[in-house]
Amino acid sequence: MMHNPMVYMANQAYRGAATTVPPLKAISMLLGGTITFLQKSVAAQEARRFEEGHEYLMKATAILRGLSHNLDFTRGGAVAERMFQTYNALILASLKAFGRPRARENYERIVAGLTELREAWEQVDATSRGGKAVPADSARRG
Repeated sequence: MMHNPMVYMANQAYRGAATTVPPLKAISMLLGGTITFLQKSVAAQEARRFEEGHEYLMKATAILRGLSHNLDFTRGGAVAERMFQTYNALILASLKAFGRPRARENYERIVAGLTELREAWEQVDATSRGGKAVPADSARRG
């Protein structure tokens, strides 16, 4: 039985995504969700709604934690290890930035890193499907 509703919701999201969306697309979508939750957290913090901001932060970190726990170290080797370290660094940076005087600037850097990571996964997805890499902006419009 799961005691943390955030963990339960994250697991449900992964199960749903795994059955309906190709894995590389699911990673891109989950990273997009993380970005959205972090942006909502910043907006709530700036509006002095700290509990709401904390909830969004917990949703964002739950996604990153889920991504890190679903890595296949046997098949992924050094790449999986590096992704594990990256996801954990993003989690720690997000947690440390919460409620700080320069939270917006810190979260902007974190979101920029997540956006770059998402775009890299989108290019891997496009390449693996045998097509040309789609420019990042057009991939989200259509």
